[in-house]
Amino acid sequence: MSLGPIMLDLAGLEISPEERDMLSHPLVGGVILFTRNYESPEQLQRLVTEIHGLREPHLLVAVDHEGGRVQRFHHGFTPLPPARVFGDIHGDDPKRAKQLAATCGWLMAAELRAVGVDFSFAPVLDLDFGVSTVIGDRAFHRKPAVVGELAQSYMSGMARAGMVATGKHFPGHGAVVADSHVDMPVDERSFEDIYHKDVKPFARLIRAGLGAVMPAHVIYAAVDDKPACFSSFWLQQVLRQRMGFQGVIFSDDLTMKGAHVMGDIVERGRAALEAGCDMVLVCNHPEQTARLLSGLGAHNDPVSHVRLARMHERHNIDRATLVQSAEWRQAVRVAEQLCGPDTLELEV
Repeated sequence: MSLGPIMLDLAGLEISPEERDMLSHPLVGGVILFTRNYESPEQLQRLVTEIHGLREPHLLVAVDHEGGRVQRFHHGFTPLPPARVFGDIHGDDPKRAKQLAATCGWLMAAELRAVGVDFSFAPVLDLDFGVSTVIGDRAFHRKPAVVGELAQSYMSGMARAGMVATGKHFPGHGAVVADSHVDMPVDERSFEDIYHKDVKPFARLIRAGLGAVMPAHVIYAAVDDKPACFSSFWLQQVLRQRMGFQGVIFSDDLTMKGAHVMGDIVERGRAALEAGCDMVLVCNHPEQTARLLSGLGAHNDPVSHVRLARMHERHNIDRATLVQSAEWRQAVRVAEQLCGPDTLELEV
């Protein structure tokens, strides 16, 4: 059975019988985990192993584990700094900033891979224009060149741990005030302005082998009347054709307010897939997931199957071996020194 185009979530620490049936549906291809699914590294590894054991090829298991405000797993995972920390250091010492970003990218990916998680939706490639609270310190910097430089280092660290990177939120969420989780952001800038600023980090990482992209639930009104996640212009003409991107396109969560302009959940799912997404996410609303599974209809895209298969882990890391290694201990010390007192989680 190939991987389907829907990624869904789970209610708790174990898979319920109803969820087990849902995960066997041919339209399902992955699971995204949240803090409610986590108790300890041992429990998480058991959960991921069970998810992986349900299907062949195994369902993708993902998480938003960026660091700073967006880190799902604590108490057994190393607290990671927000991306802004690397940008701040870059102003004084670019070489050190890149080394630190690579170290933390490796640490994030290695600790997740050690419990079986396939990938984290990271890094954030948005520019920090100083107006978006939902992005804020999740962005490395305001300058496209610095964001690209640091994000590429972070991605190289992830790759060394066997994890594929996902750049988000294409073509850029940083210039709008509204939060697409609860509102419909509209960016009025011209295509040229966006392409020559916000898109630059994505272009750089694509040239370096970026494996996946997540588009923004933002309408770029001077370009298209649909949010980027549902826009064939942004996903096909720009990302695929003009930029030559061959990796996976994941939608952002289709239950977010910024997706509601596209109709009900089934209409949103169809619109995102028709626009060019390979996999769509439905989170925190199991009734919506059930509606999408029952209403979407057959969907079989061989090219998407190949792309999604590349998101599987590159190699296994044993947790016991990892935490005994000198490299892990050194990386933990680095992360601890970089983290401030405020590492509150943001449910995004």
